[in-house]
Amino acid sequence: MDVTDETSVRQAMSSVWEKAQRLDVVVNNAGLGIVGPLEETPDTLIERVLQTNFLGVLRVCRQALPYLRHHEGGMIINVSSIAGAMGLPYRGIYSASKAAVKVLTEALSMELKAQNIRVCSVLPGDIATPINTNRLVVPLVPNSVYQTTFERIQSQINHEVANASDPIIVAKLIARIMEKPRPRLHYTVGPFLQKFSVWLKVFLPDRLFEYILMKFYKV
Repeated sequence: MDVTDETSVRQAMSSVWEKAQRLDVVVNNAGLGIVGPLEETPDTLIERVLQTNFLGVLRVCRQALPYLRHHEGGMIINVSSIAGAMGLPYRGIYSASKAAVKVLTEALSMELKAQNIRVCSVLPGDIATPINTNRLVVPLVPNSVYQTTFERIQSQINHEVANASDPIIVAKLIARIMEKPRPRLHYTVGPFLQKFSVWLKVFLPDRLFEYILMKFYKV
């Protein structure tokens, strides 16, 4: 389905119901990356990302809920990102969109508890997917003050994803979650240091955590 198109989502859900006569689990995995300085990111690109990463998740949930309720239960697994647990330089829009998915998951979990619909999120770190190829890249203005730093960080991001873990680790985690009668609210998956960073952000002073990130990205 095209998660940015309400009609496409509605037709996909209807098609599943016609073929299977039930819906047990929904995995919201559609996502679109974007890199660029916030100051120079045009609204059109921001809207494309939010339409996919956030509003797309909400559309699918809305259309799926009547079918999930039909058998008095089910599960929704929203794929957020470790990037959604913190702001990352030159990935602010992506981080914000995935943070929105994480918070949406928390709210939806409470609203659907009485309907026996379990809701949780998966926060992957870098995974070797085609996101490098499909990622939106903000066109910098002439003589941009961000150019040198942005190009270096963009290259670092591409390298990290290209050498990241196979997507099968995410698939296996989701398969295990589907079998759990009481899943945790959030799961992290991916490189150890990236998962550890989520824990660090909770316990370190905000400015110290910011300093560590800036040292890592050399900004």
